[in-house]
Amino acid sequence: MTAVGPISDPAFVERPTVEVNNVSKWFGQKVAVSNLSCSFGAGVTGLLGPNGAGKTTLLRMIAGLTDVSTGAVAVRGFDPRRHTDAYRSMTLVPDEDAVYPDMTGRRFVRYAAQLADADTSTTNVQGAIDAVDMAHAADRAIGGYSKGMRQRIKVAAALVSEPDVLILDEPLNGTDPVQRAHLIDVFQSLGSSGRTVIVSSHVLEEVERVSSRVIAIVDGRLAAAGSVEAIRAAMNDKPYVVRIGTDRPRDLGAALFPSDCVLSIESEPHALIVRTTDIVELGRIVPSEAAAFGGRLTSFTPEDESLESVFRYLVERS
Repeated sequence: MTAVGPISDPAFVERPTVEVNNVSKWFGQKVAVSNLSCSFGAGVTGLLGPNGAGKTTLLRMIAGLTDVSTGAVAVRGFDPRRHTDAYRSMTLVPDEDAVYPDMTGRRFVRYAAQLADADTSTTNVQGAIDAVDMAHAADRAIGGYSKGMRQRIKVAAALVSEPDVLILDEPLNGTDPVQRAHLIDVFQSLGSSGRTVIVSSHVLEEVERVSSRVIAIVDGRLAAAGSVEAIRAAMNDKPYVVRIGTDRPRDLGAALFPSDCVLSIESEPHALIVRTTDIVELGRIVPSEAAAFGGRLTSFTPEDESLESVFRYLVERS
């Protein structure tokens, strides 16, 4: 299957391992995914969307656990629902706790290797456990693990078969900051080694930290794709919010207000909060306007450059 859309389209990659071609999925009257096309290749891609956006359904279709209603999915050129070659090199880490509570972590990881017909040696199993920093709890029953520990042992069970395509559905849920940072390092290392890693999350900071490439979906539809910076730069109709530090905010506000690029101004004791349609033009005129009345500038800081603002905009626009 050939990816839909030009390679210049950021929703697609040049050498895809996973291709999603005009896919829709509905459950009765509910549409979970609608006419979605994108592709994934080597490296880490963040799949971003609010709860209920269709992320899990999309990942389950890629993994072959759920059939498409229309369209097609291919993993390394194979339909995952109909060819075992598609899932031999692919592993899904689900959001739900698909674990055996009475099993130890070590037995669980070895069992995953057995199911995948992978290397069940002590060295390989221990390597997967060490990769997620779970050696200290590997011989305890999973039922006594915290949520974060269960997440990590599930990742270890996925890594033990050394998959080329690793699909992770909200893998950082329940992890503490140290655990989260460690798992992000693991995912990035796998991506750097040439694996295809898809990490879904509704937490914007996580996606921003784990990957430079983002596929954002809202209400089952593709909302945006590309780097965080590229998505933000492409939103020409979204106002920028800029904080301008100055010793004379009222005077500067009065000078800036007539400008065509200024939508609104809020004054603070030592700053202005300016909503603008053109941050470059605003940056050009601020120094000259301040100099005209002898004002002093101390800062010029975009307030909404994080993925939080991008995501909020996508939700509002859809």
